[in-house]
Amino acid sequence: MIHVVHHPAYVAPGPARSAYRWNKNGLIRDLLRAEGERIAWHRPDPTPPAALEAVHDPDYVAEVLEARVPAAKARRIGFPVTPEVAARAAVVPGGTWLAARLALDHGFAANTAGGSHHALHDTGAGYCVFNDLAIAAVRLVDEGAVARIAIVDVDVHQGDGTAALLAGRPGIATYSIHAEKNFPVRKARSTLDVPLADGTGDDEYLTVLEATLAPFLDAHEPDLILYQAGVDPYAGDRLGRLALTRDGLRARERLVARLVRARGLSLASTVGGGYGDDALAIARRHVDAILTLGEALSG
Repeated sequence: MIHVVHHPAYVAPGPARSAYRWNKNGLIRDLLRAEGERIAWHRPDPTPPAALEAVHDPDYVAEVLEARVPAAKARRIGFPVTPEVAARAAVVPGGTWLAARLALDHGFAANTAGGSHHALHDTGAGYCVFNDLAIAAVRLVDEGAVARIAIVDVDVHQGDGTAALLAGRPGIATYSIHAEKNFPVRKARSTLDVPLADGTGDDEYLTVLEATLAPFLDAHEPDLILYQAGVDPYAGDRLGRLALTRDGLRARERLVARLVRARGLSLASTVGGGYGDDALAIARRHVDAILTLGEALSG
């Protein structure tokens, strides 16, 4: 049984002139529904405002929740924050938190949205409104669910917002493996950053991932991993600069699962990046990640 978190608000109607593929989360849901009884579905509640404000500026939180984000911030996010987008932003961090709580009980759980790793203290950025990874991590530590947590980010873009928001937070460590020359131009400093050259393929990627992630986990000894499972390292991704195949992405998840399982850890995954014209193909890559991790880690 693979535990999956989803909320109808994840499938928000796309604002006008938005390049983001707003139907991706609905396609992920539909593909997972086709798996039948293998999937146990869970619905999150909206995130308490206090949990949002533990990471983000309260004025920015209010701007989002009231759908009055200034135009300059909306441009940085990449789309206007409509009431529907605001409702989605309020519930996604609750979904990542719920997936983490389920993972602590079952070994693994997945959120069908999230991974919004570019959102910063007082603004969103790069298609990210609230940083669900940072919000969930701080909430889990503050409520005593875990003593130590690691955010492992394998999106093709550096998790700059996550790194900036969590720097110096006791009990929280951040890892990002990404294309060195990709967005954002100005990188933040994660606990461990692993920059890769353009065109890095399956074999080199997997070798570097294992050589860096294994000692990172051993050094920080987390109780739980929040895993940003972006699929934009795929060779055909519109916003990627790496060259992983679909088999390479599956091998990535098997490698991460092996490292997690060997250390007796729990892992909660989020969706992260995946871009291009074929939304269904992108959704299939996201579902591959969830199913591969779930088959290896669900207990």
